[in-house]
Amino acid sequence: MKKALFVAPALFLLVAPAVYAQDGNSRPQPVVQPLTIPLPADKPYPGTMQLKVDATDFARGIFHVRQTIPVTKAGKLTLLYPEWLPGKHAPRGAIAEMAGFKASAGGKPLNWTRQPTDVYAFDVDVPAGAKSIDVTFDFLSPTRATEGRVVVTPAMMNLQWEQVSLYPAGYFTRAIPVQLEVTLPDGWTGATALDGLKMSGNRYSFAPTNYEVLVDSPMFAGKFFRKWDLGNKVTLNVVADEAKYLEASPDHIARHAALVSEAVALFGVRHFDRYEFLLALTDELGGIGLEHHRSSENSRNVDYFTKWNDNDSERGLLPHELTHSWNGKYRRPDKMWTPDFRTPMQDNLLWVYEGQTSFWDLVLAGRSGMQSKEMVLAEWATNAGYYGAQPGRQWRSVEDTTLDPVIAARKPKPFASWSRSEDYYNEGSLMWLDADMLIRQATNNAKSLDDFARAFFGGREGDFGQDTYDFDDVVAALNAVHPYDWAGFLRERMQASGQPAPTGGIERAGYRLVWRDAPNAYDRDRMAQAKNADLTHSLGMTIDKDGAATGILWDGPAFKADIVNGTKIVAVDGLSYSRERIEAAIRAATDAKTPVRLLVERGGRYRNIEIDYHAGLRWPHLEKTGSGPDWFDQLLAPRRRL
Repeated sequence: MKKALFVAPALFLLVAPAVYAQDGNSRPQPVVQPLTIPLPADKPYPGTMQLKVDATDFARGIFHVRQTIPVTKAGKLTLLYPEWLPGKHAPRGAIAEMAGFKASAGGKPLNWTRQPTDVYAFDVDVPAGAKSIDVTFDFLSPTRATEGRVVVTPAMMNLQWEQVSLYPAGYFTRAIPVQLEVTLPDGWTGATALDGLKMSGNRYSFAPTNYEVLVDSPMFAGKFFRKWDLGNKVTLNVVADEAKYLEASPDHIARHAALVSEAVALFGVRHFDRYEFLLALTDELGGIGLEHHRSSENSRNVDYFTKWNDNDSERGLLPHELTHSWNGKYRRPDKMWTPDFRTPMQDNLLWVYEGQTSFWDLVLAGRSGMQSKEMVLAEWATNAGYYGAQPGRQWRSVEDTTLDPVIAARKPKPFASWSRSEDYYNEGSLMWLDADMLIRQATNNAKSLDDFARAFFGGREGDFGQDTYDFDDVVAALNAVHPYDWAGFLRERMQASGQPAPTGGIERAGYRLVWRDAPNAYDRDRMAQAKNADLTHSLGMTIDKDGAATGILWDGPAFKADIVNGTKIVAVDGLSYSRERIEAAIRAATDAKTPVRLLVERGGRYRNIEIDYHAGLRWPHLEKTGSGPDWFDQLLAPRRRL
């Protein structure tokens, strides 16, 4: 890559005499704002930053930060707080939680100014003769969910280094050396993929690395901690709210080890020298599932191990994040790789990055025994059923939903079925299922998407750099496995709106989508965990544990009755609301004469409504057709040596 350092041109504002419109009103002209932040260049930063984080104040969730940054000349130094974060696919930097920012050199305070046109940029006046500057600030982590994701509890914490550091503008982040030291609460144990650990009491020091790797190597730490070796240079590190939740059986660990073996068998190589699963079993820490090249941040319910048989639907997260080491971290869309954390990412190929990962997380879970075949098929059924009923498909393509992390910032939506959300995950999974089954049947099961995965995401053992690709590269790799009009296949399913329900892969596998009056395994587990009632395919809404309506289906029965998100279902047929009562009312209404009678409340106003719905309870299932081969059995058969 050609090295280039951006130097902002001198810009001048010419002040012209006031201009008045014919109506006599003043008309100002825009003030030209100079661009003063140097663009990133691929050149080494002169020196190693020292980053010290005091994380001992877990009672108040405050991280105290001290950073020493080498400098070579006097004048303005622009420091950037990370904004565009890999894995979040959007500008999500936690700049609002930074407080108490100060800069100094040789113990003397320095002047600084935040750039008004980029609030993530701090200009510091470096004095003549200074060899380094010191920056201090506090990161005030949220103490309740309404303030943001909670990252510190009395028993554990999730340290994400981009929240507690800055970096100098004008350099690729991979070219900026940094050395970390973090002090944890007494008695706590931390785990991270960073190398060169040296411990002195509760102080963890690491070998120098570069800023890109630092940000890609978060830490989980906690009072209650256990770890297990899963083989293949992979470790499962677990923190929990209480010690009793760490009681995993040998079978539980064997299934996690099988997951790792299946991933390595699929991709053929490991794009890590070691990999650290970071798993929090918690009711208090904010939920997370975030990929990194040599680790992943994951949280599950406290009973992940202790009620294993009740948590089948919960066990798709670790397969998903592990897959990202190959798909998303090593192979990455060319417009999603950026040289620093200020350059915007373009998300249009997330249906490969996330969509194919969502396909492989189900496949690897099934092959390893992390999830049952029933659960895998049930999740595909739920997704296919939802997209078959989703009206937003009429106007918005799957690829357009890849922009949703930026457009909507993952906030709740009034009518998500019409506006659509991040459907590139689950509809992407169904599309890749279709591709796999097409290849299998065309080659009599001699080839499959496994061959694409090994060729496209493989490469050199231990390479944890990045290898970028574009749409044409995906098409070429598919054609190398099996010649077909893959460009047309992908454009039709991902880039065009108005498509039919994405059931092609299900039908090629010898199954069909059917409707029954009892939930499938995936919907059953989801509703049990959330304590809600998903009535999307009957009344066109979900009702949460408190009786409030959510997820209103556009133009569905609830929509037509003017029910919106937050409307509380107070009573069913004159009796207080319960899931059992509303399901009974839906069954009773199948005689085509009896409506579903509800008392609802919104904003202190009550009203009785009658919903004219008579098709009964409906949940999606997959049902095998005919007596031919079960292609799902072929797909989910283990690949590791048993």
